[in-house]
Amino acid sequence: MKETEDADARIWRSHVGSGPLVATAVHDGHDARDEVAKHFALDDAGRLREEDPFTGDWAQVAPTRVIGTRSRFEVDLNRPRDKAVYRTPSDAWGLTVWKDNPSDEMFERSLAQYDAFYDAMRILFTEISQLHGRFVVFDLHSYNHRRNGSEGLHADPEDNPQVNIGTGTMNRQKWAPVIDTLIETLRSFDFPGGKLDVRENVKFQGGNWPRWIHENFPDEGVAIAIEFKKFFMDEWSGLPDDRHIQAIGEALRHSGTAVIEELERL
Repeated sequence: MKETEDADARIWRSHVGSGPLVATAVHDGHDARDEVAKHFALDDAGRLREEDPFTGDWAQVAPTRVIGTRSRFEVDLNRPRDKAVYRTPSDAWGLTVWKDNPSDEMFERSLAQYDAFYDAMRILFTEISQLHGRFVVFDLHSYNHRRNGSEGLHADPEDNPQVNIGTGTMNRQKWAPVIDTLIETLRSFDFPGGKLDVRENVKFQGGNWPRWIHENFPDEGVAIAIEFKKFFMDEWSGLPDDRHIQAIGEALRHSGTAVIEELERL
């Protein structure tokens, strides 16, 4: 096992362990390099609201994990390269990200790190597929459901499941036993306050990161976008519900074991 943090690619950290299960948390990061941070119009709270805190903690359920260390407002690893830096409000949920007009050179330096990430991931997944044949990626995210402000109504649960499983970037039929096992084990987990509401492709279908995995490792890898509604925290203040955060990690660990057993039966 080894821990890596390349000096030229510090927008992520990775830990390589044994076995075919990988967990990624590409939106966990909140930091930004100095030349980017000085241009932000958004304060820390505004950026944190659109990031995915605690997903890096959940990634510990897998022997191999990849965790983003920079804010998605510096560069977004889950978007195509031509959309990976937010230049206008339309790129960022209508938010004004920049207080001035940063140089193209600044954005190019961010994209160079984006390229370094994907180059490193190609090497990582090639090595895993050579060792194990097939692999599963838990692509961990979270999403907001209180867009109308801290005192506003919560979004309708009918359209906002506690857990959204995104499978829109894969050959669903090929990987059906793995996907179905994940959904069933998450639903059956003894979660505090009642069973989790787990549904597929209701809110999200998966972003560029799982799409890239499926395009580059179509026979070897299945990357499942797992989006948790921010019921485990206050998305406006950032305050966590530690009991729910811990339980989500336990549910993922429980499901990971069953998913790998199913993968080995394919």
